[in-house]
Amino acid sequence: MTYNDILKDLKQKKYSPIYFLHGEESYFIDQIANYIEKNVLTEAEKSFNLTVLYGKEANYNAVVDSARRFPIMAQHQVVIIKEAKEMKDLPKLERYIKNAAPTTILVICHKHKKLDQRSKIAKALKKNAVVFQAKKLYDNQVPDWINNYLRQKKYTIADDATALIAEYLGSNLAKVVNELDKLMLNVPSNTRITSEIVQKNIGISKDYNVFELQNTIGKRDVLKTQRIINYFMSNPKKHPLPQVVSSLFGFFSKLYIFHSAGQVSDNELAKKLGMRSSFFLKDYRTAARNYNRPKVEKAINLLKEYDLKSKGVGRDSAPDTELLRELIFKILHM
Repeated sequence: MTYNDILKDLKQKKYSPIYFLHGEESYFIDQIANYIEKNVLTEAEKSFNLTVLYGKEANYNAVVDSARRFPIMAQHQVVIIKEAKEMKDLPKLERYIKNAAPTTILVICHKHKKLDQRSKIAKALKKNAVVFQAKKLYDNQVPDWINNYLRQKKYTIADDATALIAEYLGSNLAKVVNELDKLMLNVPSNTRITSEIVQKNIGISKDYNVFELQNTIGKRDVLKTQRIINYFMSNPKKHPLPQVVSSLFGFFSKLYIFHSAGQVSDNELAKKLGMRSSFFLKDYRTAARNYNRPKVEKAINLLKEYDLKSKGVGRDSAPDTELLRELIFKILHM
């Protein structure tokens, strides 16, 4: 079943005795488990009929003892196993899964890892449970997901704002939702969210962030690049050298692919670059005019060198801030 199918059934009070939620995207698993925990039982019923166990502490006997109990003054009881991946004898639950108590709703949250489908417990679950695999979104799926999430909350968002959020926050949906929810606390519903609103409410500095650094380097804007570097040097904990090097390495690696891509559509090019949308292609086109392929290769080699230096390999006593200034100077003056 899909995520939406499961939530639809839960809202219609169509319950399964067992929900097995596994996979890499914890957000979907948490949403389903939290809905069951908060909505299946009334507040009065929860006192006697809600049990939450944790995989590191739980064992087969504890889970089955809880699951086999009869509900008290309620139609169902709910047993949730969080961090089930850490439960050493989880495979033994195959026995219970084959003969589950009809009045118990057992929710097994197996986050950050897919269950081995060849295992006996996986085969038992397939026959007797609602099984949901929470897959991480591909990078290029994140902008659409952001648009849909905000639309459900009665907001619209500009394309450049969506792209900025996706690039800055990545594909960790829990992190994305946390920031979007904070943003919506400060912005009335039915608002069109712009990049300016995003920068103001999500803490992305308009002028002094690593994405703007990439753009100014790509444009060979020496003056603005120096301003950003000065800001980074005055805030080294917020912009550590390894993080900046890693970001620039990703930028020049994509630029190398850009030079090698040939004549392809924007969507295909964005896919080749592993980008979340084609919005930022214009920045790569500008950078490609300023850095031919040999210069891109030289920049990548410099970044590898300074990555090692940031880890203490082949460096002198210069602090990270000076290494950063030196690295950027070399890239701009190749």
